Amino acid sequence: MLSDLIIGLLLTVLPIVELRGGLPFIVKYCNDIGVSVLPYFALVVFLNSLVALFVFIFLDYGHNYFLKWSFYRRHMNKYLERVRMKAIPMQIKMQAWGFVALAIFVAIPLPGTGAWTGSVLAWILNLNKTKSIIAITIGVLFSGLFILSVSLGFFSLL
Repeated sequence: MLSDLIIGLLLTVLPIVELRGGLPFIVKYCNDIGVSVLPYFALVVFLNSLVALFVFIFLDYGHNYFLKWSFYRRHMNKYLERVRMKAIPMQIKMQAWGFVALAIFVAIPLPGTGAWTGSVLAWILNLNKTKSIIAITIGVLFSGLFILSVSLGFFSLL
C-alpha cells in the first residue's frame, strides 16, 4: 500500500508522466487506507508545480554552465533551435492570449503538456517567470482536478 504512495509521488515529479500518472496511485492509496485524498491532492499539485521553479533555475543557471561543454552545446543548440521553430506559432498565440494560454496548455491532461513542458516553453519564449509559474500552477491545479475526478470515479466503480 505504501508503495502506491511512493510511486505516485515519484511519478508526479517525472517528466511526461507528471501528475497525470502519479495522482491515480495516490487516489488508490487513499482508498486502500480509507483517508481523505484532499491533503495528498494538495501535495501532488504542490510538487508538480514546484517542478516549474526547478526547471527555470536549471535552465537559467545550469544551461549556461553546461554550454561550456562542446557535446552539450552542439546537441542542445540543435534541440533548442528545433523547439524554437515549433514555438514561433505558439509565441504569436501567447502574445494574444497571454498567460491564460500557458495555463490552458498545462491544464490539458495529456502527456507532454504538463509543468515540465510548460516551463521549458515559457523559458524558450522568454516569458516572465513569476507569471509563468503562477499560470503553470493554475494549469496543474485544473489538470489535477480533472484527473482526480476521473480517478475517483474509476475507483468508486471498483
